[in-house]
Amino acid sequence: MQDKDFISYDYKSVAVKAKDREKAMDMYEAFGWEITSSSASPVGEIILSLKRDRKQKHKQELNKLERQAEDSMQTMRSLQRSQTLGASIFAYIFGVVAALVLGGGMSLTMLVENSIPALVGGIALGLVGIALCAVNYPIYRKIADKKTKQVLPVIDKTEEDFANILEKGNDLLKADLI
Repeated sequence: MQDKDFISYDYKSVAVKAKDREKAMDMYEAFGWEITSSSASPVGEIILSLKRDRKQKHKQELNKLERQAEDSMQTMRSLQRSQTLGASIFAYIFGVVAALVLGGGMSLTMLVENSIPALVGGIALGLVGIALCAVNYPIYRKIADKKTKQVLPVIDKTEEDFANILEKGNDLLKADLI
């Protein structure tokens, strides 16, 4: 009878955003995980199936670094989302107000019949609504750019910390091989 080397594995499945797939794959590989498969989920995420040798040396340190890396990835996503979140909220509210002003002008011209002042006022109100709609996007861009300038150094620092964590994990794995 042949002796076979038996290796037991830890298994894990993680869901990541499709745009973060490559970064997540690199992250988990840096901590000794092997990607066995990846599949798309109905909600726009990718499900990564992972396995790792159960008898991995430095497993506790790798798990600690893995949690730090996952936290860093979450922080980067939050910071990237915050670049446009406030500007988007403002743009939606401002756009609704602009549409209401435009609609008010249309209503004024249509509801008050045979009145020249109502017609002129409705047209003026409609033009104001159109002007508000037209300036909405430039205001959005200005707010988003301002927030991006504030957040970009923090994102860069977080990405640098993330890369350092991955290097530490990879160094631990290489220490096992030597």
